[in-house]
Amino acid sequence: MLNSSWLSLCREHLAPTYSQYPVAFVRGYGARLWDADGREYVDFASGIATVSLGHCHPKLVEALKEQAESLWHVSNLYLIPWEIELAKLLNESSFSSKVFFCNSGAEANEAAVKFARLWGKKHKNGAYKVITALDSFHGRTLAMVSATGQEKVKKGFEPLPGGFVHVPFNDLSAVREALDDDVVAVMVEPIQGEGGIVEPASGYLEGLRRICDENGILLIFDEVQTGVGRCGELFAYMLYGVEPDILTTAKGLGSGFPIGAALLNDKVASAVEPGSHASTFGGNPLATRVGYEVLRVILEDGVLDNVRASSDAIFSFFRENAFSVVEEVRGKGLLIGVKLRVDNREFVQKALEKGLLLVPAGGNVVRLLPPLNIDDETLSRGLSLFKEVAASMG
Repeated sequence: MLNSSWLSLCREHLAPTYSQYPVAFVRGYGARLWDADGREYVDFASGIATVSLGHCHPKLVEALKEQAESLWHVSNLYLIPWEIELAKLLNESSFSSKVFFCNSGAEANEAAVKFARLWGKKHKNGAYKVITALDSFHGRTLAMVSATGQEKVKKGFEPLPGGFVHVPFNDLSAVREALDDDVVAVMVEPIQGEGGIVEPASGYLEGLRRICDENGILLIFDEVQTGVGRCGELFAYMLYGVEPDILTTAKGLGSGFPIGAALLNDKVASAVEPGSHASTFGGNPLATRVGYEVLRVILEDGVLDNVRASSDAIFSFFRENAFSVVEEVRGKGLLIGVKLRVDNREFVQKALEKGLLLVPAGGNVVRLLPPLNIDDETLSRGLSLFKEVAASMG
């Protein structure tokens, strides 16, 4: 069927929760996609920073096929070897000592808040409130809608669960002012993604760590978008030398296969007991086998070096080309935001028409989120298409 046929079926059968582009992708390889009409695209969207190793990476396909022929699901009533292997690799590669697996970033953030509240109940006289940032995005479950600092995602869902206090990002004094005896944690994205690729000011994350330590509360980093190599290190916190107590990750951990995780240090893990939290599909053999292979490839196959080199090439491209429609370029690694002087959604639409996938964000920003292992030729092709769009709108 063609794109138009899929669009008709979509409108007939799916709940209208998305404003979708009228393109149905049916095949992908690396950083390229093909739609139902046979047209080719350069993918600088990566499923919104999710397809970390590109489409149909041979090692991931092999791992998934092998596991699909062995075992899909048994539940967490029993030991799951690949879940244990992936947790071990995550712990050996980060600050954490224990891992909880789930299916998405929102679920990982829900787990983080629940674990923080468990810790607060045991060690902080029942403290339960979490300070989060304005313009943040933490997911679409009801609690994470409440945690999110963007008003647009809250509309229609009131009354929302309580327990969250919002303060401006990059404002340490506002965090201090929001503190009271009921606060158990501060939760932030090290770099705000949906909010427009907003980087932390110098000393901000270090200041949050200091505030949390001085007040005996937890620091939670939402690395659902920044993590798993996206920013040039395995996790963004490594760029700043600031360790959280809890870190959440998802998106790129499965390179498109659904998986999420909450990473805990010993302090937090000590408050968790059997039965305190669970996820039916979390840690299942299929997801964790793929996640293990994703992490191994990123750590062992030079992917992080490629992220840094590709990032340098993109920033050089913008330094060497003066676009009247571009106001600012910012970000780390291959989490790059281009703030525009023209409408960002119109820019994304025109890019799609030329065969380039981009992602809009807050603050009139478009995100460049290519696969972490993108090759030089495809990267160059994508930047050339960006140049064509910018010229057409300048």
